Amino acid sequence: MTEQSVLSGDDDQALVELQGHLNLLFARARAQWKEGAAHIDPQLQPAGYKLLMFIVRVGGSNAHELAERFEMDKSVISRQVRMLEDLGLLESRPDELDGRQRVLTPTPEACTVLAELRGDHAEMLRSTLAELTPEEIRAAFKVLRLLAES
Repeated sequence: MTEQSVLSGDDDQALVELQGHLNLLFARARAQWKEGAAHIDPQLQPAGYKLLMFIVRVGGSNAHELAERFEMDKSVISRQVRMLEDLGLLESRPDELDGRQRVLTPTPEACTVLAELRGDHAEMLRSTLAELTPEEIRAAFKVLRLLAES
């Protein structure tokens, strides 16, 4: 163990407080997923909303990749994808490289509705972070990136 990895009592308390605030942040994210799903359709589950956000962000995916990335059962993925297709938010076509897989791509409507929601969320984030300097925002980003990649 290196000297840098030994935490003092103050550092331990800071980590406890950080964990508590991360729990609050995750709870807020879950609430936003629920609100976003309800905005699209009252029957859409937050899981479906998360899948749709990911597919829109990356441009396309398949059920296998979604199940791995989100650690969801394939039956959950299948139900959510079917609902998103029924709502006209996803299109499915055979994968050219593996005919057993289906490529899921967002419809223009999905991109539009998520862009509107992202705009609302971005405005709320700007308002919340208005008191921070650009350096503080970059530091926060670095911490969140490290946590996300760990």
